Amino acid sequence: MRVFLSAGEPSGDHHAALLARALRERCPDVECVGLGGPQMAAEGVELVADMTKLAVMWFLRVILSIHRFVDLARRAERSFLDHRPAVCVLVDFPGFHWWLAWRAKRHGIPVVFYCPPQIWAWASWRKEKMRRLVDHVLAPLPFEHEWFTAEGIASTLVGHPFFDEAAQPNPHPRARATEQHAPSGREPLVLLLPGSRGQEISANLPSLLRGGERVARRVPGARFVVAVLHDRHAEVVREMIAGAGGSAVEVVAGKTRSLMAEASCAMAVSGSVSLELLAARLPAVIIYRIGGFAYIVQSWFRHARFITLVNLMAVPDPILPVRGVFSPPTVVPPADPDAIYPEYLAVGDPADRAAEHVVTWLTDAAARQSVVERLDEVAARVARSGSASRAAAAVVAIAAGNDPAAAVRGVDEVMARATSIRAA
Repeated sequence: MRVFLSAGEPSGDHHAALLARALRERCPDVECVGLGGPQMAAEGVELVADMTKLAVMWFLRVILSIHRFVDLARRAERSFLDHRPAVCVLVDFPGFHWWLAWRAKRHGIPVVFYCPPQIWAWASWRKEKMRRLVDHVLAPLPFEHEWFTAEGIASTLVGHPFFDEAAQPNPHPRARATEQHAPSGREPLVLLLPGSRGQEISANLPSLLRGGERVARRVPGARFVVAVLHDRHAEVVREMIAGAGGSAVEVVAGKTRSLMAEASCAMAVSGSVSLELLAARLPAVIIYRIGGFAYIVQSWFRHARFITLVNLMAVPDPILPVRGVFSPPTVVPPADPDAIYPEYLAVGDPADRAAEHVVTWLTDAAARQSVVERLDEVAARVARSGSASRAAAAVVAIAAGNDPAAAVRGVDEVMARATSIRAA
């Protein structure tokens, strides 16, 4: 069986790599090809091209790169024609993947979206496109699955792939919280997480650094580490810190998860990192800086109550009617009190507000413990491993014309029996 996989960002490359591994475990003779990055290649996926280098955001950047995406789509279609896959699996990255889905559909290839685009949050009008171009959605989160199903889009809940490797990074969060705030003289560590894209780092790192400076003035013993994905990002961050005249901040690449196990709290740019923070039961403030015009535009499209996945999973009403505005706020408003992770989608600088939360967590053990307990509650509902195994079972079933939901139930039954045997 031949499976075409496509992922356009580092996180998607990771998820697709886990899926390729699970497909091979389920069907040893499976042949995986596609568009992706180094993690997919490491799992034996034959890459038509490395697409993760083209991860871009905002309209202008997409326009400037459109010739490259057109070339990638043509190369993928040539792969469809030369060696027809049984199924085409897309991982996030909706703009380009709509093109790819259209090409796969016109050649009669079933299209599956694993970790589908968040059209429930930003682009509900695209549900018609989803119905037309996608045969099946493999939904990572319960409220997403419910939304897709309610909108008449075939969906199977498989869980989020992040938890396949990070379901239990911190098996005793309450003990760790108590230890970190015991009078032991230990210096607390604050993580600064500026995102995985170059433009995110440029837009948000200055606010994270200023927030860190404010915390340092009020909690003199605190240590600060900027954690980034790659060495090339680390070099950019060091240059930005030097340009701002800062020196007391360490920069570390490729060790975010281990640093989370040591940290007391974090300030982070909005993104999938919130799931890592959840798995680590680490209190955090989430920020995302955008321009005034972009703030107005997003307000007329956004249905999601929050921009942070963990916050969306924590409330009973994550999807709300559009609440458009005609002008951005002149000051950064307070965070929604229902949010586990205080979040600031801001035009102004959220450094002061972010610092207030961090100072509270560093100086008030009870306040920090309250956040940890809420994270425990959410994790108990959603942080289950096995997403890639469920997704692989569903993909194989779809390729064979069988019921993917039944295949996923079979995986859950096997995992439940294995858990019972280990417990005995």
